[in-house]
Amino acid sequence: MRRVKREFASGSLRCQAGREARCLPWRKYAVIYGSVLLENLQYAANVAMGFFSYFVFIFIFIKLWEYMYRTPGELIAGYTKEQMIWYVMMTEMIWFGSNAASVAKEVSRDIRGGNIAYLMNKPYHYTLYILAKYTGEWSVRLPMYAALAAVIGTVMVGPLPRFPLTGVWAMVVCVVMGLTINAVFKLCISLLSFWIEDATPFQWLYDKLILVLGTMFPVEIFPEVLQPLFKLTPIYTVCYGPAKLIVDFSLKKCVEILAAQAVYLAAGCGLMFLVYRKGVKKLYVNGG
Repeated sequence: MRRVKREFASGSLRCQAGREARCLPWRKYAVIYGSVLLENLQYAANVAMGFFSYFVFIFIFIKLWEYMYRTPGELIAGYTKEQMIWYVMMTEMIWFGSNAASVAKEVSRDIRGGNIAYLMNKPYHYTLYILAKYTGEWSVRLPMYAALAAVIGTVMVGPLPRFPLTGVWAMVVCVVMGLTINAVFKLCISLLSFWIEDATPFQWLYDKLILVLGTMFPVEIFPEVLQPLFKLTPIYTVCYGPAKLIVDFSLKKCVEILAAQAVYLAAGCGLMFLVYRKGVKKLYVNGG
C-alpha cells in the first residue's frame, strides 16, 4: 500500500512538472515583461520630458485644422473638426507613447555588435524576448500620453462627441494589436541586419509611410482610388484603425479592423520567425 502511495505521489509530481513545463515558455516572457515594466515605472518622470514635444505638435495641428474648418459644421472627408483633431491626437498619442524606434535600435545594435550570438542561446526566443521588453516599455509610456491627450483635447477642443463608453474595450484591444503589429514589422526590418550592414534606411521609409499616410491624415482624405490600396498595408492596422474606432466607433468597423489586425499579426509573426531563422542559420554557417 505504501509503495502504491509513493508511486501515486511521484506520478502526481511528474504531472505537475509537466504542466509547469508547458506553462514555462509563456511565464518566461511574463517575467521579462514584469521586470521591464517595474524598471520603467521607476523612471516615469523621464517619459514626461517628451510631453512638451507632443503638446507643440498637437497645438500646431489644432490651429491648422481650425483654419481649414472655417465654416461651422463643415465636413472634410466625412470628419467634423472635432473628430479630425481628435484623430490626429490619438494617432500621435500612439506614435509618441509607443516609441517603436527602440525596437529597431536594440535589434540592430545586437546584430551589428555581435551580442546576438550570446542572446540567441538563452532559454527564450530572441524575437519574443524583444517584444516582451517593448510591451513593458509602452505599458508605462502609453497611458501617460493617453492621459495627456485627453486633457489637451478636452480643454482645447472639447469632449469627443458621441464617444461610446461600451466600446472602450474594443478600442484598447485595437490599440494593443496595432502597437504589436508595428513592433513586429519594425523587428522584421531590423533583422535584415543579418545580411546588410545597416537597415536604418528601410526603417526610415517604413516610418515615413506610417507617419504621413496613417498618422497625420486619415485614409479617407486621400483619393478614393488609393484608399483600397492603403487598406492592404500596415497603415490600416497600426494607426488608422485604432484612431478611427476612437473618433467614430461602429461595431461593423470594429470587426473589420480587428479581423485585418489578426491577419496582419499572424502574417507578420510568421515573417519574423522565418527571417530570424534564416539569419541565425547564416550566422552559424559563417561561424558566428
